[in-house]
Amino acid sequence: MTARHRIRCANNRHKGLTFGTNSITCPILRFQPKVNMPRQTFHATTGQVPMAWRHIDASGLVLGRLATEVATVLMGKHRPEYTPNVQCGDAVIITNASKIVLTGRKAEQKTLRRWSGYPGGLRVQTYETLLASNPERLVTEAIIRMIPRGRLGRKIICNLRVFAGAEHTHAQNNPIPFDTRPLPLKITAANKA
Repeated sequence: MTARHRIRCANNRHKGLTFGTNSITCPILRFQPKVNMPRQTFHATTGQVPMAWRHIDASGLVLGRLATEVATVLMGKHRPEYTPNVQCGDAVIITNASKIVLTGRKAEQKTLRRWSGYPGGLRVQTYETLLASNPERLVTEAIIRMIPRGRLGRKIICNLRVFAGAEHTHAQNNPIPFDTRPLPLKITAANKA
């Protein structure tokens, strides 16, 4: 029996005795010493998980529901080999951000606030005006707030591309269609009634 397979008994009365894997159990502790098991959990390292490009058409989708799905894919939580401290998510391209839908009275009531750091430097915009003037920022801010803060979060955000229209500039990356879960994401005339 090798030294690797032997374990010494922790009890003072059996200080010099050795209990191996094939021997009798310790009479005081009443357990069979275990052999070290190999680690079975996969932990990805940087660059080990390949990044895919995904495309989603946001026309008629609810902003918050879209943002949770996209944030999950950006972080890589949809993969079985997800590792929290490694960038293992996919890149996401969102088109038709100007056709996103806000439910209820969120367009008039919710605001996006920016402060320059100086007195009087607070800029407040409602979602309604932001959707009309800069829809890419509205969608990007909703997704950014669902991603963890820190160095890794800033790297993850670089994999997000948002376009107001139907055209995007990443056709050479061959994006695959974004599969959303079967949630009532589309807002149609039948759903509103």
